[in-house]
Amino acid sequence: MVGTRRGGRSMNASPEKQCPVSHTAAATWDNLSPLLVEIRARRNEFGPAQEIPKEIIDGFRRIGIYRAMVAKRFGGEERTPAEFCRQIERISEADGSAGWVASFGDGARYLAALPDDTLRKVYANGPDVVLAGALFPLQPARRCAGGFVVNGVWPFASGSPGADLIGVGIKLEDDPAGDLPRVAVIPAEKVTIRPNWDVIGLRGTGSHDVVVSDVIVPEQWTLIRGGPATLDGPIYRYPSVAFAAQAHAVVGIGIARAAIDEVIAMAGSRASITGAPVMAERGYVQLEIAKAESMLRSARSFFYEATEELWKQALTGGVNLSTTMQVRLAATNAARQGAEVCRISSGLAGTEALYTSSNLARAMCDSFVVAQHAALNEGTLQSAGLALLGTAIQPGFP
Repeated sequence: MVGTRRGGRSMNASPEKQCPVSHTAAATWDNLSPLLVEIRARRNEFGPAQEIPKEIIDGFRRIGIYRAMVAKRFGGEERTPAEFCRQIERISEADGSAGWVASFGDGARYLAALPDDTLRKVYANGPDVVLAGALFPLQPARRCAGGFVVNGVWPFASGSPGADLIGVGIKLEDDPAGDLPRVAVIPAEKVTIRPNWDVIGLRGTGSHDVVVSDVIVPEQWTLIRGGPATLDGPIYRYPSVAFAAQAHAVVGIGIARAAIDEVIAMAGSRASITGAPVMAERGYVQLEIAKAESMLRSARSFFYEATEELWKQALTGGVNLSTTMQVRLAATNAARQGAEVCRISSGLAGTEALYTSSNLARAMCDSFVVAQHAALNEGTLQSAGLALLGTAIQPGFP
């Protein structure tokens, strides 16, 4: 087996050590622009490297992406879902792969389902813990005296080269959680990454296979995906599975915004080699760019409207299934409309979008991959339709 052991900081610090809340959190969060400049300058490196460089991941740590959803008692900031998504959207405008990896800052919401004692160990060295994950296919694990013996291979572990912790999906005989997936959370140094992320879009996400061989995971380091959080507060009442879908979908919104802006920037000066008028003077360009702009703004408005509605319910403790379903529908719509906007934008650019170095070519491929994600694909539309019609919905939705 060819692979590498990769990992971030050690998770073995004393569980009693607490990190105080940063008094410069707001200033750090707002200081994203210099990092975006660096991402734009280096984005052509990400695909060939098949990962986001450590310096960029460290930049995400500095500005607070990975502490955004962490409890304040652990030094985190407990940002709202809309605040978090807007930051991921901005990063994705600079580069889709960078935005996708940053979106895993939502992982703190998943980790909140771990026992309190385990969370104190997770955040013993501070709140900026990077979680990557590969849930499916669920691999069988067996019980032992120390917890569970975990073995298996999981594909699509986005961001795994820069992670501190990696979660993998396991199944147990007679699991009291029933059919809900159980996630084993493992220090990254105990996981082998098998580099094989050879795809057409989001090439820099490092979504390689991860391999686990006879690792004993204590039961208190496992959680139920979609299960209740052990922490209290509005962000921990906000549904984790729906939030994960949103964090991915908003990447597509950012990519599409950049694609439209790219076309607008070139339209006033780019002439045709055939002697046709510059792009901005062509009627079909005028029509299609207007359609693309309205599609994107409509999808984005639905996305944030549904987010705010669900957040209001989380604030009062009364999150309901119907509103959660609307969030899932809005996320899927955003991803799919974003991909269509990128297709339109690339078509308007003509031969300019054919080059592998083209920003529009990258946007088209990246947005296509976003819309193919299991949480955002055609099947989620069908599940939303079933829910709207009052029919039994698929397991795991919304």
